[in-house]
Amino acid sequence: MSLKSAVLSGNNRDRPLSIQEAAKPAAEAGQLLLRVRACGVCRTDLHIVDGELAPLRSNLIPGHQIVGEVVEGSTSEHPPGTRVGVSWIGGTDGQCWYCRHQQENLCDSPTFTGYTVNGGYAEFVAVRSDFVFPLPDSLDDTSAAPLLCAGIIGFRSLRVAGVQPGERVGLFGFGASAHLTIDVLRAWHCEVYVSTRGTSHRKLAESLGATWVGTENERPPVELDRAVTFAPSGDVVVSALSSLRKGGIVAINAIHLDRMPEFDYDRLLWGERQIRSVANMTRQDARDFLNIAAEIRMRPKVTIFSLDQANEALAAIRSDSIDGAVVLVP
Repeated sequence: MSLKSAVLSGNNRDRPLSIQEAAKPAAEAGQLLLRVRACGVCRTDLHIVDGELAPLRSNLIPGHQIVGEVVEGSTSEHPPGTRVGVSWIGGTDGQCWYCRHQQENLCDSPTFTGYTVNGGYAEFVAVRSDFVFPLPDSLDDTSAAPLLCAGIIGFRSLRVAGVQPGERVGLFGFGASAHLTIDVLRAWHCEVYVSTRGTSHRKLAESLGATWVGTENERPPVELDRAVTFAPSGDVVVSALSSLRKGGIVAINAIHLDRMPEFDYDRLLWGERQIRSVANMTRQDARDFLNIAAEIRMRPKVTIFSLDQANEALAAIRSDSIDGAVVLVP
């Protein structure tokens, strides 16, 4: 049986993926074969297809925000027909220092879905059975898909930044991840200050209850306790840092930055301010976030593309022409 997939196999920036027929993958020992019901399109996918993350394999099928249905390799925990989610971390070695110290997101030999192994821009995908997550019935397929990376990594960013209920939190950039993060912050009764380019992004932030919204060149009117940057820009990190109170933390929610500019240590970092990177996520992050998403009835703003339109979906992410999240449906 053949399947349709979107394959990264050339250097055409305008249409980096080709829609191909390939053999249906088989579930090896310890794996599940999933029929893909939906797959979110992440900015990390764009970094991969644009070569900003070094290529690790040829003829790659991207995609790591997968909602799938178990069809083969089922277990007592995941019987046939079970709906599960798959995220960026598709496996760890379980043996390195980080795995043994509850920091599996920093594993020395990780598997990345849609990067080191094939992902969900396809009709079927094989995944490790111990790296899937049950999905709450309250979340439909297209709502659940963007939660599986954009949502989880946004939630982990709040943890890395040390956010406490009721604090003043800045979000710098307002794409797929930030528009999910704000729901958690509002549930925690935080004041949310959003700086972002694009009129439509600012309108979305206002509609979702931001306390204040400004352009990327405007500074929040108060000192922030915490900040999270979502844009892959070092300039944005410095802008966030300049808005912090003493002792505040900036968490960088980006797997790639264009550069890190020079900045004034005495004025911006001194006073025990901190800059922290956010690296991947743990399975516990995923479980905790999905529980919260169900409790607060999170409903992402989603634009749906067919699998045949994978290139158009990536182009929309590249141009920031769509508010909220983008999801492919086979």
